[in-house]
Amino acid sequence: MTQHLNSFDRSQEISAAVDLRIMETTDLHVHLHPYDYYADCPDPDLGLARLAELIDHARHQVPNCLLFDNGDFLQGTPVGDFFAYDRGVRAGEVHPVIAAMNALRYDAITLGNHEFNYGLEFLMGSLSQAQFPTVSANILRKTGRGPLFDKHLFRPYRLLQRDVIDRAGQSKSICVGVIGVAPAQITVWERQHLDGRIQTRDMVDSVKAWVPEMREAGADIVVVLAHSGIGASQHTDLMENAVSPLARIEGVDLILCGHSHQVFPSPRFAGVPGVDVERGTIWGTPTVMSGFFGSHLGLVDMTLLQDGGKWHVVNTQVTTRALREASLHFAQPAPLEGLMPLRSPAVRRIVSSAHDAVLDKIRQPVGQSETAINSFFAYLGRNAATALVAHAQKEFVSDHLKDSPLGALPLLSAVSPAKVGGFGGARNFTNIDAGKMTLRALADLYVFPNRIAACRLSGADVLLWLERAASAFRQLEPGQDAQDLIDPAFPGYNFEIIYGLDYTIDLMSPARFGPDGREIDASYSRIKDVTLNGAPLDLDAEIILCTNSFRAQGAGGFAGTGFEGVVLEHPAITRDILSDYVRAHSPLNVSANSPFRLHADPGVSAILRTGVAAHSHLDLIADFEPEIQGIDKNGFLKLKLCMGEPQGH
Repeated sequence: MTQHLNSFDRSQEISAAVDLRIMETTDLHVHLHPYDYYADCPDPDLGLARLAELIDHARHQVPNCLLFDNGDFLQGTPVGDFFAYDRGVRAGEVHPVIAAMNALRYDAITLGNHEFNYGLEFLMGSLSQAQFPTVSANILRKTGRGPLFDKHLFRPYRLLQRDVIDRAGQSKSICVGVIGVAPAQITVWERQHLDGRIQTRDMVDSVKAWVPEMREAGADIVVVLAHSGIGASQHTDLMENAVSPLARIEGVDLILCGHSHQVFPSPRFAGVPGVDVERGTIWGTPTVMSGFFGSHLGLVDMTLLQDGGKWHVVNTQVTTRALREASLHFAQPAPLEGLMPLRSPAVRRIVSSAHDAVLDKIRQPVGQSETAINSFFAYLGRNAATALVAHAQKEFVSDHLKDSPLGALPLLSAVSPAKVGGFGGARNFTNIDAGKMTLRALADLYVFPNRIAACRLSGADVLLWLERAASAFRQLEPGQDAQDLIDPAFPGYNFEIIYGLDYTIDLMSPARFGPDGREIDASYSRIKDVTLNGAPLDLDAEIILCTNSFRAQGAGGFAGTGFEGVVLEHPAITRDILSDYVRAHSPLNVSANSPFRLHADPGVSAILRTGVAAHSHLDLIADFEPEIQGIDKNGFLKLKLCMGEPQGH
């Protein structure tokens, strides 16, 4: 195992030190070109083609570098859908994201949960052309009696033998062990694709079992690629965000993480147990998380010395570099003599042809809309984007259940906004102008390749769905002015709006659930006055709820989900259902009104952060008396809202 400075003989010559730079990308989601396909305009703050320039620059600063990706690279933009559903990847051809990674000479990657969205065959075919290893210790063909006896989809770890140059110019050898893990919930979220074919194991248990073997096999340094976020510090079985307990495993030298689309180190994690934001460590283990969509490059710089056949860590420095700041701070260098040539031009060539083909596809018209459709005010109940998806879902499910006994049950439709700011940033909103609707607009409405599904729930389950979604809001205090309305820790994709009901969310009451879905207190209730067809919701009634395969199988921990409650699981992709609906009902006239109202005491005001383009649509929320408060440091438009006045509905 690598040892740290306090156990090392300080008399070693500093010229014998080795500078090793570990670089991370994560959650690329097929963002190759610096382009926002949903808005159909360039976006210089994202994309692997631009990130490749930062990678080139980082390699030319330090002679010894390794580059890893942490998963969720295969799905997430119309580029991914185009190569999975439309054009396909032809025999002998290389998927563009793999081709770009080959050009950048990645050293190893691991899998994220979204790698499985297009099915196992597509994933395996795409990776068959990779010129780098894929590691995954807890995604399995079959579980054994313990982690060391599992049959893996890919090898659990790899030992990378690398020649490194010390500060005196002398060549030395080091063995870097790299192991990968991802959330075990993959088999739940992608049950349609993986049921009976793939099994999973707890991430922490897997790493803990394999690290001693990696050390015994010769690993001088152990790197964990964890497609997992920074969550609770104590390990619980099958936890989704397990970086903190992973950091406490003996023998782990550093962690590259992701999944939650955040940046670490950053002030967001100040005060979290075990976290040292200044040093970039969790329980003393250097850790980095480099955003999403190619927004950042993660760096762990290590100074190593060798003594008695063992490598010792003298120092580590953890940083991230943002594309948004690249032009100011990280100018593109010229190639340096003796170092690897620049890779970014090759990456730009690779992604260019894919980019052009996708633009031709997404600009095809599918219908007309007489109204603008956006998600700027989804949290206020003024959201045509979710309303349109809800109508399309309900029509499809109704048609498929009408001849069954289930067709007589009440039918509701649940939708969460695909883009509603949050971790995705100030441009992460659906914004479709009135007029021609294209395939690009449909992708903007619904970004995930989920399939349509329906569950049979009780009225009590439905009420818990609403309570879970209502934890998006902060509890407002009486007499307080300009309080933040939304809890920034709440993921917008869990803000489920249920169409077919009428209900109120009481913002003066505490939330029953935390942002992560854990119940705080069962006696807390924010949901009031719930009616179905004009009558109070019967908590014992049976109800059919239209949703998607991801949610129906249990993602997000909503009540009544899981295999037993699913009554319809159709192979049709929600976006295709939406396309058919738009064609059939064009021209559209979609109301922005959602089924809920917000309640607060008189005189209470709150701040909503939304997209800058929302200023053109303030008429939708005129009853909140919006006052523009400027733009915050993250680029969000700040609106002061009067929350205690009666709202139109």
